[in-house]
Amino acid sequence: MKTNQRLSDIRAMTEDQLVDEVMKLKKEQFNLRFQRATGQLENTSRVRVVRRDIARAKTIAAQKRDAAKK
Repeated sequence: MKTNQRLSDIRAMTEDQLVDEVMKLKKEQFNLRFQRATGQLENTSRVRVVRRDIARAKTIAAQKRDAAKK
């Protein structure tokens, strides 16, 4: 359920918003990796979710670029 809502939110974004979203998610990913390395990470599943959200945003951005070229 959350994935579908998240996907529709991402699809509604412009390319610039998608770039900003990817940067935000990459910062979060870095912080999560840092927390895991120092033993402070409590929600380990968040690492996987963030990684997949980055991939989702990049995929949709690429689809939008391809659609704009046509």
